[in-house]
Amino acid sequence: MKESPALLMLDDGTFFEGQALGLRREAVGEVVFTTGMAGYQETMTDPSYHGQIVTFTAAHIGNYGATRLDDQSVNYGASGAVFHDVTAPGAWSAWRGEESLDERLGRMGVTGICNVDTRGLTQHLREHGARNGIISAVDTDKESLLRRARELPSMAGLNLTRRVTCEKAYMHARNGKDAARKQKRHNVAVYDFGVKRAILDNLARAGIAPTVWPAATPVEDILKSSPHGVFLSNGPGDPAACGYAVKIVEKLLGRVPLFGICLGHQILAMALGAKTYKLKFGHHGINHPVKDVDTGRVLITSQNHGFCVDPETLPRHARPTHWNLNDETLEGLAVDNLMAFSVQFHPEAAPGPNDALNLFTRFRHLMENAQSLF
Repeated sequence: MKESPALLMLDDGTFFEGQALGLRREAVGEVVFTTGMAGYQETMTDPSYHGQIVTFTAAHIGNYGATRLDDQSVNYGASGAVFHDVTAPGAWSAWRGEESLDERLGRMGVTGICNVDTRGLTQHLREHGARNGIISAVDTDKESLLRRARELPSMAGLNLTRRVTCEKAYMHARNGKDAARKQKRHNVAVYDFGVKRAILDNLARAGIAPTVWPAATPVEDILKSSPHGVFLSNGPGDPAACGYAVKIVEKLLGRVPLFGICLGHQILAMALGAKTYKLKFGHHGINHPVKDVDTGRVLITSQNHGFCVDPETLPRHARPTHWNLNDETLEGLAVDNLMAFSVQFHPEAAPGPNDALNLFTRFRHLMENAQSLF
C-alpha cells in the first residue's frame, strides 16, 4: 500500500490525520460509526449510507479481502470510510476474496483514511453527535477543510432517495437464476428507496418474485402490475423529506399487503400519521438487541439509521411490535386491519445475524391470507 497523507476534518474543528486509502481524492458527508466487526464490504456498499462517512470501530479491518459477490449495490454506498488499521494488499486471506480492501475502495471510487484513532473519534461522536466532515488526500489545509465542512448541508431535511433509486423497473434474479413471475407464487412490487441486493435475495428465497420500481412510481402503475404485496425498502436521508413517498403509501394502505424496513418503516409510520426525529448518533452495526413483543424473543439485529419513529405519535390502530433494548426506541409496528407491518432494523443479515429472517416468511403468509382480496 503506497502511503500518502490524508486528513479527516469535522465541522466542529476536530481533526484526525492518517493515511489515504482507495481513491486518493475527497469524501464528504455526515460522519457516523458502525460497531460491526465483519461485513465491511456489505456496509460500504449499502445505499443507506449514501451521503455518510463510515467509521469502523473494529480495530482491524480487511483481513479477508473483498469480492464483488458481497456488494449490496453496484453504484451507491458510503461516501467515505475511516479505519484504525487495514490489512496490507498482499496480506489478506479468504477463498472467496478477489482483491484487497484498499483496491476495492479504489474500484468503487471511495476515499478512505486509516491509521486514525477511531476510538477517540467514536467517543467524540457519541458525546457530540454525528457531524459533517471531509476526508481529503488532496487538500490537507485545516482552515480550508474546516470552512468547507461547515458549508455542508445537514442530514436533517435531506432527501437522498431519488439519488439512489433505480432508473426503471426490473425483475430481480437471485444469483443469476431465473426469477420469472410464473415460477414464483407471490409477485411483489419493491419500492426502491435504496434497496440492498441481499433483501431482494431473501424475498426470492421466501417464494416471492420481486420487481423493483423507482421510488417515485405512481400507485396506479404499481397496481396495474397486480402485485400480491408491496415492499418498502431501506434507504438514506431524512424520512421527513420523503413526502412524495408518504403520499404513495397513504394510497396503498388497505389495498395491498405492505412490509417496510428501515426507511420504509419510517415512511409507513408517517403515512399512518406518525412523526420521526433524528437520533444523536444513530444506530449502525450488527449487534443491536431488539425485543419482539409478540413472542418475547430477543433478536440480535443489523441496523443502519439516523432517524427514528416517535412512538407517542402512532395512531391507536398501529401497535408497536419491536423495541430496542439499548435505548428503548421503537423498532417495529403493525396495523393488522390494513395488512401492514414494518421494522426499523435490516432483517436480511448482510451483514449481521439471521435472527430476523423469518420476517420475509411472515410477509409471504400475510399475502397468502389476503389472496381473496385480489
